[in-house]
Amino acid sequence: MLAQIDRFIDRITMYRLVLYYLLALLGGAVLLGMAKVMAVDPTALVFSAVLITGACWVANQVFARVFGAIPNIESVFITALILMLILDPASATDLKGVALLGFVSIWAMASKFMLTLRRRHIFNPAALGVALPGLLLDQPATWWVSGIVWLLPIVLIGGLLLVRKLRRFDLVGAFAAANILTTLVTAAPGEYLNQLQLTLLHSPFFFFAFIMLTEPLTAPQQRLWRAVYGALVGFLASPAIAIGGYYFTPEVALLVGNLLTLAVSPAGRVMLTLERIEKAADGVFDFVFRPDRRLAFTPGQYLEWTMPVPHPDDRGNRRYFTIASAPAAEEVRLGVKFYPRASAFKRELSELRVGDTIAASQLAGSFTLPKDPERKLVFIAGGIGMTPFRSMLEELIADGEPRPIIVLYGNGRVADIAYAEVLEQAQSQLGIPTYHAVMDPKGASRDMTIGFIDEKMIRAKVPDFTERTFYISGPQVMVAAERKLLRRMGVPPWRIKTDFFPGLA
Repeated sequence: MLAQIDRFIDRITMYRLVLYYLLALLGGAVLLGMAKVMAVDPTALVFSAVLITGACWVANQVFARVFGAIPNIESVFITALILMLILDPASATDLKGVALLGFVSIWAMASKFMLTLRRRHIFNPAALGVALPGLLLDQPATWWVSGIVWLLPIVLIGGLLLVRKLRRFDLVGAFAAANILTTLVTAAPGEYLNQLQLTLLHSPFFFFAFIMLTEPLTAPQQRLWRAVYGALVGFLASPAIAIGGYYFTPEVALLVGNLLTLAVSPAGRVMLTLERIEKAADGVFDFVFRPDRRLAFTPGQYLEWTMPVPHPDDRGNRRYFTIASAPAAEEVRLGVKFYPRASAFKRELSELRVGDTIAASQLAGSFTLPKDPERKLVFIAGGIGMTPFRSMLEELIADGEPRPIIVLYGNGRVADIAYAEVLEQAQSQLGIPTYHAVMDPKGASRDMTIGFIDEKMIRAKVPDFTERTFYISGPQVMVAAERKLLRRMGVPPWRIKTDFFPGLA
């Protein structure tokens, strides 16, 4: 059962996981209200859900059309669900409550388009949506979902699954440590246990940390700055902290943190125009784009790619793909493997024509070359997992920089081998060899290994493997298997780096 849940979590995108998590909380609240376990009117909750969702959807469509942006339906539903769970629900006869929910919903959507830098919204939409009426109208968010102990198991389990999916335990950990430590330091003697209980059981602590804090677009991508960001928000969100007599609410503390993100991660969204499509291997195609501005990145990093998908499936209309081109190139290259049962996003991508545009943002990733050019490396790639290595190798070729690298490349068939020309250039110009492993012997040359990249192949091709750092990129099953193999061979975990981005293609 646990293995099945794990596979399901790995398969769906981050945004879809957030959506399911929030729906589970809302559904649980409705059921608890119907059972009279919690003091929330389920009818008012359902009415408010319809009202907020409708207002957010209409506002998003209008603003997207006005600003010429690609509307993202998933983000609309996510923001709407967050607002439902932190604002008091209103009945159809409560005109003041209805007006407040409508205003907050529209303002949250407007902030995504009006308060932007390089087409990236600066502030968390839900936080900004509830902060304004709290500051100006004395109508703050109540965070009622956090006061229901019966919902705490869903909050914890779903939140931990999300943080695991995002690999943001450093961010949440920094927030938790700063918030709890500040709360205890400022507590009156003898009140430590009571304050800790209030923080963990009767405050927005967990829901805020799991959902609001980890929002990708408004949080730093670099590990160090993520920790600083989490600690800053955690400190400000502590109930005893006041600046100039003002006590920060969680949402205002988050908005201050968003300003830090703006300062340390100023890169925004880039619009890419398709120039051509190249076949890289059987079923693998490179989409070559012209960016509307120079994109500064490090080989091995990834982008979140967004495009309009009329009928999205459970993976939505956003994907994370590693950049396949080198930073020195004027073009941005996206390598994609197409399967017979492709996702709606990939089907739409396959329909792109020269001149069409796609948006990309959230440049991130630490799967990059070490600064020390003398460090011995091994690249282990499976299938389309060669894309980050193509970027790295192309950059080394352009700079004429030889490095002690050995490439091990596994595929099902010879026809599946991608970027052969770049691998050959790396061999001839830099002395970086590539050793292939293929499952199907048909068409394989004598120097190719038939089968997987196994221990025998590693020992044969990399006799000094105990001195090297391994980079692994490819399908998740393959990455996990190779990592397990290397650990069994005695390679320490700190010398194994795996490619990661918070979503699946």
